[in-house]
Amino acid sequence: MQVLKFGGTSIATATNISRVLDIVGAAARKDRVILVCSAISGCTDSLLLVGAGAVHYTDRISELEDRHREIITRLFTGAQRDEALKECEDIFKQIKQRPPCTEAFGEILSTKIIARKLACDGIEVQWLDSRKLVIKDDVKATYANIASAVEQRRAVRVFVAPGFIARDKEGSVTTLGRGGSDYSAALYAAAVGASSLQLWTDVPGIMTTNPKDLPQARTIPRLSYDAAWRLAEHGAKVLYPPTVKPAQEAGIAIEIKNTFDPSNPGTVVGDFKDAKGWIGLARKDDFIYLVTAGDIDTASARTRINGVLDRRCITWDDISFQDGLIGIKVPFDQQKEALKGLHREFFELEPNRTRRIFIAGYGAVGKALVKMIGDTSMTVTHNSGKTLRIAGVSNSTHYAIRPGGLMPWEVDDALASGQDASGDAFCKAIIGLEPHQAVFVDCTDSEAIYKQYEALLEAGISVVSSNRRSLAVPYADYARMKTAALQSGCFLRYETTVGAALPFLESIAMSANSSDEIISIEAVVSCTLNYIFSSKDSFIDTLRKAQKEGLTEKDPRTDLGGRDAMRKLIILAREAGVHLEEKDVEIEPVLDSSFFEGSVEDFYAKLEKAEPRFGRNQRFVASLVKDPSSPLGYKASIRVQTVDESHPAYWLHGTDNAIIVRSTFHPSPLVIQGAGEGARVAASSILNDILK
Repeated sequence: MQVLKFGGTSIATATNISRVLDIVGAAARKDRVILVCSAISGCTDSLLLVGAGAVHYTDRISELEDRHREIITRLFTGAQRDEALKECEDIFKQIKQRPPCTEAFGEILSTKIIARKLACDGIEVQWLDSRKLVIKDDVKATYANIASAVEQRRAVRVFVAPGFIARDKEGSVTTLGRGGSDYSAALYAAAVGASSLQLWTDVPGIMTTNPKDLPQARTIPRLSYDAAWRLAEHGAKVLYPPTVKPAQEAGIAIEIKNTFDPSNPGTVVGDFKDAKGWIGLARKDDFIYLVTAGDIDTASARTRINGVLDRRCITWDDISFQDGLIGIKVPFDQQKEALKGLHREFFELEPNRTRRIFIAGYGAVGKALVKMIGDTSMTVTHNSGKTLRIAGVSNSTHYAIRPGGLMPWEVDDALASGQDASGDAFCKAIIGLEPHQAVFVDCTDSEAIYKQYEALLEAGISVVSSNRRSLAVPYADYARMKTAALQSGCFLRYETTVGAALPFLESIAMSANSSDEIISIEAVVSCTLNYIFSSKDSFIDTLRKAQKEGLTEKDPRTDLGGRDAMRKLIILAREAGVHLEEKDVEIEPVLDSSFFEGSVEDFYAKLEKAEPRFGRNQRFVASLVKDPSSPLGYKASIRVQTVDESHPAYWLHGTDNAIIVRSTFHPSPLVIQGAGEGARVAASSILNDILK
């Protein structure tokens, strides 16, 4: 026997009820089921007002009746609809008389509808009246009543019972308290010795704190009965505290699962002696509670808590320590800030070393990154203590998300059967998951995806980008992204946007952050033009070869016109603290303007007639030079320059890149050069950004 309980949100609409019936149907194919349900969301509050004779309570009744009639109309057809509507009407006639314990009718309404729908679907079903079976404060009698009712109907596949409601020892209808449907389910489970007790709700299990207070909250995979009770008793809303005792006494594990994500394993509460350490945070009245399991160092805990609260200027009273519980009294208006700091200290920085990676762009770099993560997983875990998990991937048409992780060889098939990736669908889906320790990786060449960075960062998702178009945006957009990262505590890293795996940006940022004044930057960062200038073949043959090998943009004139180099120079300049915009960069293209008119085919035809000649001592250089007369204090330009053997760029070959930085600390100058192209090289830089 299995007991499944569904909360009010899970059955709030006909669509939600259909989802519940799918879950129940799958369970019933394995074993018999007792289905315990709450009232539809908001119903109990309205019925309490009706019972109290509140102003306009008749309007409340009409509104509730309309909601239930709409659910019935969508679930049933023909004569079955008429019968269900008639039953609903009869129940509302009783409600309108405002009998004692009017609030009990919400669960009767919901379970009558669901039981009838199961019967219509051909399932042998029996509705159980909890008002007769569950005796408040008499567990022994309750167990006997339930066991007898179930035993008498062995042919029934699914029993449906209202949660929350009961009768007292005098026989009057009563309730088990707000959240009491959880307790009802535990009583039914203990009474029949159920093999499974599942509480289905709208969150993915018991979480480290209330996700409505803190999106960074994460699911606790398993915890002991005692720890679960402490969390529930001290403010965690997902579990009603009395639920734990019947399940614990009967030795039945409690599974807390998400109706809207049935594949998510959620939380299992059981006899877990090894579940030790920091469990979660809850708040109740004026207190925030830190729940623990096993022995902890109280002196160290006090120091850490004091440090968090002091750094955030939070007013607090003395900290109390009890068995498995630390209480901190904090004014209500400061509790969310305190929760944020405590959660970060105890549940984000130390215990969770798994990073979930969501990769946008499954081209050469994206595929190389997926393979690299798979190939290096054991080494990464050994060397860094971190575990990387590919939780989602998108290409130009589809995306696939699997929070538990995709193996590299599963990605292609997952994408082939994935969701529509139009617009910002992939990013919205990631944000909707509220994944903990997640990193969004932009391996695309999209000009619009950067607009999603801010929302991702604000949702607590770090961003790593190899897409230079996303960073060479208007400075106002760039600044908002940086601010979002700073305020969220997440990182925004993009070393790969300039120089692939070469540490160009890191070196410049280190100089800028240490008050080293940048005098000039010379950047040879066009792989295409380096490749052409160092080749002995003709310009046109070399360009065609570069395009074929993927070294150029789809239209190679983008490289020849200097736009790609310009984007890289903008990113370099901003890392140095210079607010450079496109309009501030003077560009002298490699070819004159006539070559940039018409199609790519027209372009190559013109090259055939006018083959340009370049010497091997020429380089396409993007430069930023200190200039007090400029509004920004620097002059930015991109042009072909002749260099001699004394210039570091003279020795570059193929697709090598280089930057030459002169500063007050490095007048010599500082030179960084090396391979600037290649999917595997770029993937290694992205991986480094993820792991920093």
